[in-house]
Amino acid sequence: MLTVQDQIELFKDFFEDNYKEAIHDLIKTGKKFIVVDFSELNKFSYELSECLFKEPEEIIRAAELSLDHFGLSGIRVRIKNLPASQCVMIRNIRSEHLNDFIVVEGIVRQATSVRPQVVSAKFECPACGNSMSILQVDTKFKEPTRCTCGRRGRFRLLSKDLVDAQRIIIEEVPESLEGEQPQRISTILEEDLVEPRMEKKTTPGSKVRIYGIVKEVPMFLRTGVQSVKYDLTIKGNYIEPVEEAYEEIDINEGDKNKIIELSKDPLLYEKLVNSVAPSIYGHDIIKEALFLELVGGVKKLKVDGTFVRGDIHLLLVGDPGAAKSSLLSSVAKIAPKGRFVSGKGASAAGLTATVVKDEFLRGWALEAGAMVLANKGIVIIDELDKMTTEDRDALHEAMEQQRISIAKANIQATLKAETTVLAAANPKLGRFDPYTPIPKQIDLPPTLINRFDLIFIVRDLPNVEKDGKIASYVLRLHQAPETIKPEIEYSLLKKYIAYVRQYIKPKLSEQAIEEIKSFYVGLRNQDQSKEDIFKSIPISARQLEALVRLAEANAKIRLSDTVTRNDAKRAINLLKYCLMEVGLDYETGKIDIDRITTGITASKRNKIVIVRNVINQMNEKGIKSILLDDLIPAVLDKGVRRDELDDFIELLKKDGYIFEPKRGYIQKAEP
Repeated sequence: MLTVQDQIELFKDFFEDNYKEAIHDLIKTGKKFIVVDFSELNKFSYELSECLFKEPEEIIRAAELSLDHFGLSGIRVRIKNLPASQCVMIRNIRSEHLNDFIVVEGIVRQATSVRPQVVSAKFECPACGNSMSILQVDTKFKEPTRCTCGRRGRFRLLSKDLVDAQRIIIEEVPESLEGEQPQRISTILEEDLVEPRMEKKTTPGSKVRIYGIVKEVPMFLRTGVQSVKYDLTIKGNYIEPVEEAYEEIDINEGDKNKIIELSKDPLLYEKLVNSVAPSIYGHDIIKEALFLELVGGVKKLKVDGTFVRGDIHLLLVGDPGAAKSSLLSSVAKIAPKGRFVSGKGASAAGLTATVVKDEFLRGWALEAGAMVLANKGIVIIDELDKMTTEDRDALHEAMEQQRISIAKANIQATLKAETTVLAAANPKLGRFDPYTPIPKQIDLPPTLINRFDLIFIVRDLPNVEKDGKIASYVLRLHQAPETIKPEIEYSLLKKYIAYVRQYIKPKLSEQAIEEIKSFYVGLRNQDQSKEDIFKSIPISARQLEALVRLAEANAKIRLSDTVTRNDAKRAINLLKYCLMEVGLDYETGKIDIDRITTGITASKRNKIVIVRNVINQMNEKGIKSILLDDLIPAVLDKGVRRDELDDFIELLKKDGYIFEPKRGYIQKAEP
């Protein structure tokens, strides 16, 4: 068995052999901690590494004392890279793990504010002047009960040593569960672990790996008496982010050279597209849009303090079995900070934020939802149409203003939600109907649909040639799954996206502005000679902003600081494709943005006005209760079809313009 002195001497040699450069950096930078790789310690001394698991506090203290030999006092030793045997699921932590050094992985659900905490206090005896130091290891402040001179009673507090401390709640990651409710455990972080730089890694929503010592915490009954039960907590030694935001991904010189070399590849777009969901055949245009969404546009701050979002939102609508969910899952794997939720299992609180009772703080605490947890990342919502109306309403502010406002209990807060949204929805009747506006097919409010920059229709239409290729591709995938790989490895792809989002902020060139302006003005004013009561609006200012974001994303992919005419053209072609899919009015053959934004096309609105005019004319003739059989021939003469009339009458009833006094009759409502 190693003595304390033996441990200190061994650590001296260990640091001398393996961490000479790190120690020099400590002296230069003035850092207060050194990170030790367990695998190196294990190679150096098997005895030390074994002792670490069962007597972690003594071993870590010996390591810290050994650094005094190098003239470094007060330096904390942080240990990482423990073996798999020390990785314990939160739900599996038991009393046998008490005082063991383990590692747990989870998502930060709550975090208290960083506050000073007493670790040691010095007291003086009023009778003899003797001073005593008491270590503060419990939650309750401890004072001496007796002096060596025999005096009992209160002692004078001379001084106290304070360190910054924070308590965070870690919850099990959903991927590691099989239908169970995720368990939680609290973690105490102190000193350098709560520095502003480190605190950013433990904000709610961060996925982290915590290395620490399992401790028991006394529990008290309502009467104030200590319970026979104890709670468990982890005294943190080291924090390691598992899932980093784009801005936090470390890109070294070698990675940078690979990224720059890839950006000059003439087949760059094809390679990027083929790397998104390589297991799915086809859908190249959708895959291109998905990659543009991952890259995003440029966020711009206005003079008045408001900003224009740079995130690109996408919606996939279409037939079942058309690989929508597979496309979504693939994006979740590529995105460094992604959250995948399903519409059926998502609530407004789960998506945005909620206020919960916090027993530790004795009050209310804010708990972040998926949109906040994925800030600077992406939220992927499958089965968007299955969400309730109240829950969907929570997305409006988050998608456009990129913030979430909460005013509940005694908490009024505004949370950041600079989050990209990728959603998928199924039509109500099972398959997509190109003749019916999207809002009516997926039961989503037009105001929410209008928040999406691009809407793609994923259809499953029989085609002999295409079906043969899909069948061959899928069967080959089943025969040898390892043969179908992305053209660019996901590790490099993540770094490519991170590099682009960190460093590339392109600006529109005059040629790009001219191209986008020409398209916008030309499309809005095409074929306006026909005198309709309501002219069709092919495109609105929202689509103009979407074009800018898409053009910027195209420039970012090329690592260019300037948005060129070609970037603008690629963006226009993508938007045109979507508008032809979802915005084409089959009656007039024109693009009509009202099919998306209101659910009623301009041609239908014209016909509704015709029906209203006929009702008004009959009213002026003194006919108050109008027989439907009399109304039908009057409107058919003006170009309204019989099958449309029933829908128009229902719409006018919903709007309160008319009502049905008795069966087979309609009457105009009094203003």
